[in-house]
Amino acid sequence: MRIHPFKAVRPADGVACEVAALPYDVYNRAEAAAAVAGKPLSFLNIDRPETQFDPEMDMYADEVYEKGRDLLRERIADGTFVREDAPCLFLYELVMDGRSQVGVVTCCAVDEYENGTIKKHENTLEKKERDRIRHIDALDAQTGPIFLTYRDSTTVDALVNDVRTEAPLYDFVSEDGIAHRVWRIADPEKVNALVEAFVDVPAAYIADGHHRAASAVKVSRARRAACSDRTGDEEFNYFLSVLFPAGQLAILPYNRVVRDLNGLTVEEFLNKLQEKYEILHVQEPQLEPIEKGAMGMYLQGRWYGLGIRPEFESDDPVGGLDASLLQDHVLSPILGIEDPRTSGRIEFVGGIRGLGELERKVKAYDAEGGPAVAFAMFPTAIEELLAVADAGMLMPPKSTWFEPKLRSGLFIHELS
Repeated sequence: MRIHPFKAVRPADGVACEVAALPYDVYNRAEAAAAVAGKPLSFLNIDRPETQFDPEMDMYADEVYEKGRDLLRERIADGTFVREDAPCLFLYELVMDGRSQVGVVTCCAVDEYENGTIKKHENTLEKKERDRIRHIDALDAQTGPIFLTYRDSTTVDALVNDVRTEAPLYDFVSEDGIAHRVWRIADPEKVNALVEAFVDVPAAYIADGHHRAASAVKVSRARRAACSDRTGDEEFNYFLSVLFPAGQLAILPYNRVVRDLNGLTVEEFLNKLQEKYEILHVQEPQLEPIEKGAMGMYLQGRWYGLGIRPEFESDDPVGGLDASLLQDHVLSPILGIEDPRTSGRIEFVGGIRGLGELERKVKAYDAEGGPAVAFAMFPTAIEELLAVADAGMLMPPKSTWFEPKLRSGLFIHELS
């Protein structure tokens, strides 16, 4: 695959910690507004520009996107952001709970997304794409990197480790305790060596950021159509990415909460459930599954340990996923959740929030009339993700939760 060095816009020395922000889509509107309070340099002000208006303001109004553009221009003009003089690459290391992952910050070709060299494992929602398309167009830039992974390469590893012997450009710890380090790769020989090394990497896989990738591609298509004399080298032919080796990544579970039992009594629900899952044990403390095919369930103040019955196991790359087994055998036929992407009766809870969040949500719904039920999933393995993408298939929505999250605002890719 091809990687494309670029003239990054990035925070000036000394302000990276203040600028770096979690991705725009981990917050709802109220949370985003609270997160930027008293933090004028946080990139979330630019990524979620509705935070600059009263809560009653339509967050999709033209003025909102224009505000994001104006804020970015102001931050470049006042020196908060600087622009590289020549195309370069970066390394981005994140350390969480003692585990390090180091990625190459670059741009990837839209053509390789479209021809399948960059593979996806999830569908996207058009409404979510429209927001980022308008944001990219208004700012004339991509501001949130796509989190990509690839099968480990010893050649790439050696080049990356050589750069990491140098002093980092940024080195800070964010409020959530994640350590962030960035190295700039400006030496043309080292840049070219990495570009050549990635030629031997056959494919990359979207780990996180399907909507950002799809939006960047659609902006590129529109700009290509409007540019009669394009050469193919224009920056809008590429999108901002960070490429991590698969062996360094960890996937957390993506848990589910269903607000009601689809008109069933608890006894009726458990009877139907036992046709597909064995109830292995029941206990009061929180129950986190420890192997594939196992699941924890929280219902009416009790935790149940569940195991899929052997006759329902599958070797299919998608059908054998724990999220698929739950959807195909419980959520759809028993609880009536036909399309989890659009149903208002199901919530998805990232594993980083812990099992206590599942208990809290179930108890809240129970108080409203319930009973509700939560499912604690065993995390999808990175090899399962790669296998699904290699097969040209798609996972059920919300099958993976990656931590730590890449920060926005550390690298900006201008399109013109």
